[in-house]
Amino acid sequence: MLTSATSKQHLAAVLQRLVMVYGNPTWRTPLPAVDELISTILSQNTNDTNRDKAFLSLKSRFPDWEQVRQADEEEIIDAIRVAGLANQKGPRIKAVLNQIYEETGGLDLSFLASLPVDEARAWLMRFKGVGLKTAAIVLQFSLNRPAFPVDTHIYRVTGRLGVRPASFNLEKTHRLMEELAAPKDYYAGHLNLIRLGRESCHARKPECPRCPVNDLCPYPHKET
Repeated sequence: MLTSATSKQHLAAVLQRLVMVYGNPTWRTPLPAVDELISTILSQNTNDTNRDKAFLSLKSRFPDWEQVRQADEEEIIDAIRVAGLANQKGPRIKAVLNQIYEETGGLDLSFLASLPVDEARAWLMRFKGVGLKTAAIVLQFSLNRPAFPVDTHIYRVTGRLGVRPASFNLEKTHRLMEELAAPKDYYAGHLNLIRLGRESCHARKPECPRCPVNDLCPYPHKET
């Protein structure tokens, strides 16, 4: 594990290399914050393809979120079934929309863009099923606020790179990445570390020889 004094420099070198190799990525056209929140809830325990199918199915069945809020839970469940765990996600989506409506009088979360980041994050995390990753995705990709979402790929990759201590859980890693990375690097860093995890730094049998940051990686079990 790297010392804290060198961790920022090490991560900066990794992220700079990934930009050189992968470029500055764009995820997609930003969604309104409520849309991103619902999409991220749908993404839990499924892949991107099924998340997008479920999201589009929900949007095509209900013209707006107000109709989803008022819909029968079974209708929502049926619309999002392809995402998996629909019996959990359907009631959760309805409950989140109801809570937003009760507290704000509408279904617009754009006001979060004007709050301090920690306050906006805490506001989102009051909802059942909304953790640090979901809140960070909404903040970064919808509201253009500095937040660094950590998924399983990033958690694995940062462990192998020695960026985070092995003892850190996902929550601590979220906080650590926001401390170590420059805010200007959050967007590209998040997406490029995920790409690294998907393309070479696999959970099983990592393809270390083709890894673009192999020379920057102290992982003791890597292949040469």
